[in-house]
Amino acid sequence: MDWRTAGHGALLLPTPLEVAGRLWALMGQAPFWQAAGMSLGRIFLGFALGAALGTAAAAATAAFAPADWVLTPAVKVVRAVPVASFIVLVLLWAPSTGSVPAIVSGLMVLPVLWGNVTRGVAETDPRLLEMARAYRFGRGKTLALVYIPSVFPYFASGCATALGLAWKAGVAAEVLCLPRLAIGTRLYRAKITLETPDLFAWTVTVVALSFLLERALGSALRRWGRGTEL
Repeated sequence: MDWRTAGHGALLLPTPLEVAGRLWALMGQAPFWQAAGMSLGRIFLGFALGAALGTAAAAATAAFAPADWVLTPAVKVVRAVPVASFIVLVLLWAPSTGSVPAIVSGLMVLPVLWGNVTRGVAETDPRLLEMARAYRFGRGKTLALVYIPSVFPYFASGCATALGLAWKAGVAAEVLCLPRLAIGTRLYRAKITLETPDLFAWTVTVVALSFLLERALGSALRRWGRGTEL
């Protein structure tokens, strides 16, 4: 059976050359870069907010028992809810479709950073804390010289894990909420119009941007980590 349609390559499985050719053609168009840039901006914003909130929640649960009672169950609920449910709920409540991917990405990141930072705080070397008390370090100095260097490896590991989750969840949210300029929107349109080479080309774009983001974040964290070493 011939699964090919004129001008569109293989309907079910295009060849690598067809996908590469279509990707090259898309890269020559301004909407390609606009969609990629908007998706990167939305999802990275959500990642940054989720990382900040997760770290703050972990610090609060470690420092205050009442915060632990309130925040720990809430974060565990966020961790347990499926991504698809979050996308639908946020789509109902969000002020605009463009904000949905950022919010969903942040919600995926928050429990990961909370768990890693909480573990890092719990595993801080008690001898270092004892030394800080012996030298009468204040809270700020103890935080800067003991907790941050001890927790940073856990924070960096959490960021590396959470970035992939944020990227996948953000693109999935775009597929459902269809912002005007977004990779997920282009994926959805390629699917409903049976533009299979476009679908594969955009999928390759998602994977490539994911690798670039991970490398950029890893490089930034390594530079930051050198400044926090004990």
